[in-house]
Amino acid sequence: MSNKVLMKGNEALAEAALAAGCRFYSGYPITPQTEILEYLSWRMEEVGGVFIQAESELAGINMVMGAAAAGARALTTSSGPGFSLKQEGLSYLAASELPAVVVDVMRIGSGLGDISVSQSDYWQLTRGGGHGDYRTIVLAPSSVQENADLVYDAFDLAEKYRHPVLIASDAAIGQMMEAVRIPEFKEHDIDKYDWAMKGCKKGSNPRKYQNEYYTNPDYEGFLRGKYAKMEAEEQRYELLNVEDAEVVLVAYGISARVCYEAVEVGRQRGMKIGLIRPITLYPFPVKAFAEAKNVKAFLSVEMNILGQMAEDVRLACCDRQPVEHFGSIFSIPDTDDILVKSQEILDKVLKEGNRR
Repeated sequence: MSNKVLMKGNEALAEAALAAGCRFYSGYPITPQTEILEYLSWRMEEVGGVFIQAESELAGINMVMGAAAAGARALTTSSGPGFSLKQEGLSYLAASELPAVVVDVMRIGSGLGDISVSQSDYWQLTRGGGHGDYRTIVLAPSSVQENADLVYDAFDLAEKYRHPVLIASDAAIGQMMEAVRIPEFKEHDIDKYDWAMKGCKKGSNPRKYQNEYYTNPDYEGFLRGKYAKMEAEEQRYELLNVEDAEVVLVAYGISARVCYEAVEVGRQRGMKIGLIRPITLYPFPVKAFAEAKNVKAFLSVEMNILGQMAEDVRLACCDRQPVEHFGSIFSIPDTDDILVKSQEILDKVLKEGNRR
């Protein structure tokens, strides 16, 4: 493994994708992810890969589909409005059982929104996004190092399930600079999988691309099994002071960075506060909530107005405890504001309990 270097989050993600064996990229510029495209525009050639600045996000993901069908490790990246345009392609990747990695460096929405940091795409990331009956594994880094580590893992996960995998980054993680260690470089064998399409000369017998939709008489059972396996095996999370916490924060990405400090400061002030940090947004880390044995309320801290992740928190705790949302779309949550809100909901719960 390499020595640590100072890199921007977007650039670390791009370099780690190359380290994972990615040799095909097609994408389109959009703030705040354009550094990924810029970096790969020269770096991909150095490692013998193919870089294409496509004419649109639609073209970008369809080129990825073709590369993935041929067995390549393929990547495309975008932000909110461009990520919306990729949804039909994501649906077709899932239906075609093709592994690929798609990165969404989130910004403020809806519509064109704004280029500032936000976590406004949670529903689109975790609910499939495109038409049809599918979901995708979603990895949510909270540091530059995790930007590198999770995209490195994403290619393996995509091939494990023959399925697209998403990275839910955000403008803050993508633009900040931190020391990072890039994982070890490895080469991917484009001929590794027998399902990959290959060219052929006249008279030869090429391998044919197949998927379960056309060949498996129990396709419904196959799909149920695939998603059940994801939910059983791929839940990732981090816990901080959850065992005795009365209020548990739930946050990912840049919001989680602030919540680390909120837990530390809150503990210094005598508050029993903890943190569940989902690293997979799908499958949502339901297992983590069993560790919150003393919890009286959950607070979903996320940079959007509607509390998009709060729905999954309610499902994870089976609505046994109150779940509230704290967030905004124009500023990163503040430690003191999080602690004030935490104390408010705890006081509210205790007051209602005394009334009973």
